[in-house]
Amino acid sequence: MNAFDLKAALLAKHAQHPVIIHFPIALFIISVAFDLVAIWRKNPTMARAAYYNLLGAALTAPVAVATGLTAWQWQLEGAKLKGNLLLHMIFALSASAMIWLLCAWRIRQRKLPQRTLGITYISLALATVLLIALAGHLGGIVSGVESGAS
Repeated sequence: MNAFDLKAALLAKHAQHPVIIHFPIALFIISVAFDLVAIWRKNPTMARAAYYNLLGAALTAPVAVATGLTAWQWQLEGAKLKGNLLLHMIFALSASAMIWLLCAWRIRQRKLPQRTLGITYISLALATVLLIALAGHLGGIVSGVESGAS
């Protein structure tokens, strides 16, 4: 296979999902990190960077979900959802929903005069990072990248 064959790369049955998922994951995790630094340093510039990274994560999450569902249908031929595949999908869809919830929260919060994040927001954001980590781990097992053996 030619590494520079664009047609083969774009039309591979599962190639898009492992590439696309890194965008919402990285954007969301760095958003949380920027929020923590913004709170710690009382830095509105970091808070603004966190906000825009969160928007980027929210905009790319549906693409990651769509490519994941497509990979499930094409590569796994719509295999029954059970075991690690089912757990991967539950954690991934939950994480995506949480990203959208937190993004809506931030959009609404920006319109208020007091613009500080509370402990509830930060707790939910950190819980979402955990959901992402679990979904990624299970995705690695389902795809064969990780063996799942200890």
